[in-house]
Amino acid sequence: MNRRLDQPEAERASALALEMRTLVGKLKRKLRDQAGHKDFSSSQVAVLLRLEKDGPATVSNLARGEAMRPQSMGAVVAPLEAAGLVSGAPDPNDGRQTLLSLTSKCRALLQKRRAAKQDWLTKTLLVKLSAGEREKLAAAVGILARLVED
Repeated sequence: MNRRLDQPEAERASALALEMRTLVGKLKRKLRDQAGHKDFSSSQVAVLLRLEKDGPATVSNLARGEAMRPQSMGAVVAPLEAAGLVSGAPDPNDGRQTLLSLTSKCRALLQKRRAAKQDWLTKTLLVKLSAGEREKLAAAVGILARLVED
C-alpha cells in the first residue's frame, strides 16, 4: 500500500469513509433500539461488556480500563448494582478490595438483548434483500473484516 493516491482517488476514498461511518452508526443505533433498555448509558454498557469479557474487576480497574476516575466509575456502577446486574464480593487476594461481577440476571439480559438484535437483523436481511444482494453483502462483510484486522 505504498503507492501514492491521486487526488480524485483520495476524495472518493474519503467520501466512502464518511458514508461507511454514517451507515455503521445508523446500524448500531437500529440494533441498540432492538435490544431495548435504552436507559443504560454508554459507560454502563462498556462496564457490563468489560466484566463479561474480562471477568470480575475492581472499580479502580474498571475506571482505568475506561479512562475514568474511580469516583466517576463508582457513579456508573452504583445503578447497575441497584438494578441487580452487578454484584460485589471481597477480593480473595486483598480483602480491602471488592470485585464486581455480572449477576445471572445480567447474563440473561445480555443474551436476550443479543438475541433480539440477531433476530431483527436476520429478518431485515431476509425481507429487504434478495438472495443475490445477501451474497454481495456477505462478500462486502469479508472486505470490511479486512479493514479491522490487526
